[in-house]
Parts: sequence; C-alpha cells; structure tokens
Amino acid sequence: MLLLQISSAQGPAECQLAVAKALRQLLHEAQAAAVVVNVLEQEAGEYGGTLRSVLLSLSGDEAEALAQRWTGTVQWTCLSPYRPKHARKNWFIGVSRFAAPTVQFEGEIRFEAMRASGPGGQHVNTTDSAIRATHLATGISVKVQTERSQHANKKLALLLIARRLAQLAEEASVGQRAERRLAHHQVARGDPVRVFVGADFRAR
Repeated sequence: MLLLQISSAQGPAECQLAVAKALRQLLHEAQAAAVVVNVLEQEAGEYGGTLRSVLLSLSGDEAEALAQRWTGTVQWTCLSPYRPKHARKNWFIGVSRFAAPTVQFEGEIRFEAMRASGPGGQHVNTTDSAIRATHLATGISVKVQTERSQHANKKLALLLIARRLAQLAEEASVGQRAERRLAHHQVARGDPVRVFVGADFRAR
C-alpha cells in the first residue's frame, strides 16, 4: 500500500477543477489495472465539484506502476471555464507519492471500534467496522471507515497518524518548515509527467 496526494497547491479555481478531473481519470485507470483506491482525506475547492487536494491509498499489484505514471507535475490545457476571457490556458497541479510508513508505535495508539456513519447501505449500518485511532502522546485522532474490515481500517488509521506525526516532526524545524511550505505552495510548470487537454480531460 502507498499514499498518493493530488494538490492544486496555491493554484486558482481552474487548478482545483483539474484536481477533481485528475482524480476521476486516476480512478478510471486504477479500475482498469485492478488497483484498489480509497479516498482518505480531501479538501473541497472554492467551486462545487472542485478539490484543493485529495489524499489516496493505493493497493494492488499494479499500484506502484500507477503511482509512478502520475507522480510529478500534471498539465491541463484548456480555456478557463470560470473566466472565459482569461488568456491563460495551461493549468498545473502536483501529484506526490508517499511510501507507506513503517508504523512502530502501536503501543501508543488507542483503538476504538464503532459503527460506520454516512451512506453505504446495509453493510455500513450493521457492522462495527469503523475504527477511531488516537495517538495518546499528541492527541492526534483519526476515524477510518473506507474498508469493511476492522483490520484494514486499523492499518489505514495507522498510516494517517504516522503521516501526521511526520508532518509535525518536519514542522518542528524552522528550515524544514520553510522547505515544506515552499514545496506545498509551488508546482513545477516544466516537464509534466502527464498532459491532458480539453474540457473532457483527454490524455495527450
């Protein structure tokens, strides 16, 4: 299992729309490759149907190959659907790959099983498969219900806590914090790994 984040960084609404379109395209490619994708976190964009960022977990024999095809800068060439007279037509988003961390702090985590909430039908409403995990030392808490088994949800919860702990460790240093902020806010516009064109997000 690995983690993949698609981000508009500080890009405008067009980049946020590109994130949503890239997510749909990635899910389509994942289905064709028998890669299981779960949306772990997402941040909505300023318009309906857009996303500032989305964090995914990928698993399956072809997960690594799929991640490699997407990791880097993605370019979308299209006239702005929000600003028709805007001269710019090239929009860039970033895709970052994170290796699933080796979790060695199980003893510091409290797990609680609970019923999953929200849509999902009979299976969600009648099984205690959701997991809330709390890192006792920091109070970081996550709830995961994307899988139907407690074991799988527990594994995803550990990955999310490990990622947040790593972010806290990075931000503890002023220099590292500045470097991380720069990496998050800027997307390289040269040498994109994928290029898509048009409102229907066709691969070029």
